[in-house]
Amino acid sequence: MDQTSPRVAVLIPCYNEEVAIGSVIDDFRAALPDAAIYVYDNNSTDRTVDIARDHGAVVRSETRQGKGHVVRRMFSDVEADIYVLVDGDATYDAASAPALVSRLLNDGLDMVSASRRQVSVEAYRRGHVAGNRILTGLVALLFGARLKDMLSGYRVFSRRFVKSFPALARGFEIETELTVHALSLRMPMAEVETPYRERQEGSDSKLNTWRDGFRILMTIFQLVKEERPLPFFLLSGLVLVILSLIFGYPVVAEFVDTGRVPRLPSAILATGLMLLGFLGFTCGMILDTVTHGRLEIKRLAYLRYPGPQN
Repeated sequence: MDQTSPRVAVLIPCYNEEVAIGSVIDDFRAALPDAAIYVYDNNSTDRTVDIARDHGAVVRSETRQGKGHVVRRMFSDVEADIYVLVDGDATYDAASAPALVSRLLNDGLDMVSASRRQVSVEAYRRGHVAGNRILTGLVALLFGARLKDMLSGYRVFSRRFVKSFPALARGFEIETELTVHALSLRMPMAEVETPYRERQEGSDSKLNTWRDGFRILMTIFQLVKEERPLPFFLLSGLVLVILSLIFGYPVVAEFVDTGRVPRLPSAILATGLMLLGFLGFTCGMILDTVTHGRLEIKRLAYLRYPGPQN
């Protein structure tokens, strides 16, 4: 590699992947011979660390449990121009890495995501397929996502993406946060279909369909509140106003007919709901202004770094 060539770092977060980590390192070294390969261990209790060292990777550790913590540490520690993030379970196709990197460089992108194409029936659990489609569709609806596989763990990033990424997630919600970060800053991005294989025998998935799916859903909810506060609070306020009208209409109708208000609790409830509804509208407008300011700051942090150059 000459001095003008971009520095490429392969980042592999790992937790108990002794069965697969050796082949992952070897495959990515063959695909990207000039790249530095980093394995960040997340409290493994097997021989993941020893095997990774034996295969020549730079091995570091993150003691806070969760993939989000590991990615945050990797993005903070490692200096490079191009970052390849991939799981250590040997399900993703290392041979596709040069094409992903080339796409990022040739098109001047900040993120290229590998959309998973099953090469065997066992590669993708049915619950994961359904959950991925639902969550990807939800993000597309709320943020205008241009990705078909939002939860892919195989991505290539520019330096300016990595160094401007806040990384607040703790676990498998990190993929959602990566996607929304790119969308909120309107970064140039693309998706490339790559093969996706089943895990090797003796290797178990760390992703729990229901538990982690719920956490991802809550992350989407939180990101909508933070990144799209106006529609979020307008909708909440509208729901409260409608409830207020439902509870309040009989009270008003009876007052018009009789001149009395015998349903005092309903009247108080309707009034409270109406006030909360208008408070929601007000909060949405104020927070929308705050969000625009935060977005400008994030955009300036993102633009501090030069874009990818071929």
